[in-house]
Amino acid sequence: MKYTVVILLTAILLTSCGGDKNKSVEDIIASKDLEQIRQKKAELDASALEIATQLKLLEKEIKTLDPLEKIPLITTFDAKETEFNHFVELQGNVSTKQNVVIMAEYAGVLSKVYVKEGQKVSKGQTLAKIDDGGLSQQLAQAKIQADLAKTTFERQKRLWDQKIGSEIQYLQAKSNYEAQEEMVNQIQQQVGKTLVRAPFSGTIDDVITDQGSVVAPGQSQLFRIVNLDDMYIETDVPERYVANIVPGKLVKVNFPVLGKDIEAKVRQAGNFINPDNRTFKVEVALPKNDASIKPNLTTKLKINDYTNEKAILIPQSIISENAEGDQYVYTISDKQGKMAKAKRTIITTGKTQGDDIEVLSGITNGDEIIMEGARSVKDEQDVKILELVTAN
Repeated sequence: MKYTVVILLTAILLTSCGGDKNKSVEDIIASKDLEQIRQKKAELDASALEIATQLKLLEKEIKTLDPLEKIPLITTFDAKETEFNHFVELQGNVSTKQNVVIMAEYAGVLSKVYVKEGQKVSKGQTLAKIDDGGLSQQLAQAKIQADLAKTTFERQKRLWDQKIGSEIQYLQAKSNYEAQEEMVNQIQQQVGKTLVRAPFSGTIDDVITDQGSVVAPGQSQLFRIVNLDDMYIETDVPERYVANIVPGKLVKVNFPVLGKDIEAKVRQAGNFINPDNRTFKVEVALPKNDASIKPNLTTKLKINDYTNEKAILIPQSIISENAEGDQYVYTISDKQGKMAKAKRTIITTGKTQGDDIEVLSGITNGDEIIMEGARSVKDEQDVKILELVTAN
């Protein structure tokens, strides 16, 4: 039918172009007559416009009369079982349990500072010394008095054991000796507070007070010490995930400032639900010896809360919903070559991840599902398959 139309229109064109007593275009061009050339071009332009209009009318009528022209064109993909991991997206902060500010425990002048910022120190190492204001001399005197009291007590005890002397003399000597020992212990404790020591092994992050400054107990901050060997990420997780987010779960960690991504594991999940925001604490382990990761860095977390090893995933964009609220897609039935029928299939869906959604029922492994054209077909309608695509 289309060939007949083309022959007919060609004839019309030739007839319409038969002006100038059937002179051909070549003849008119050869005449070098500008007026005749312009006139011929105008005639051909008008004929071409008329032909184009007639062609559109004919094509429209062909589509109306030919049933093959009404069949929707679609693409399909095969449903395949695949592992599906769902992730909860949260924000977290890098923390360390060993990140403390060391305070002065004795009043006086900070006479010596033995460390600098960035220096690694060991547990118990002396970091600074506060002038004791003569306390060392008092300790020496107290020790002398304690030694004398000890000697007196030992002599009095030997006499008492031999039933020589009174009991009161023995008890006074004993009491005096114990009092002097207690005095020595107290002064030693005070002297010990003049030496500032590292509470754990780590790095001096900040020397807060300079040498020569006057410090006061419980008020003056001297150093910040941090142990970077046991850092972790802390985040608050909504209580609805308490049964699914447990130690060992995979975590995808992004450090926006560093432009770095790593994979880690949940190392601890809290057992207490905060009544103020209905969340529980989760700690994510971090690799050691990564100098680029610092305490208080902000992170973006994706924590695996659900895994289905044999899930069927489909694009959310192909799902429709009927008046009863049922979700459905169109699958292929009665397939013969490129021709098939569209079949409306009710489905039950689960969790989503990105553009994909998990199908819990209605679709089985190997079902052919309509992708492109899913919104334009009807149940039991004939369709023509253009190609079989691979679903993401």
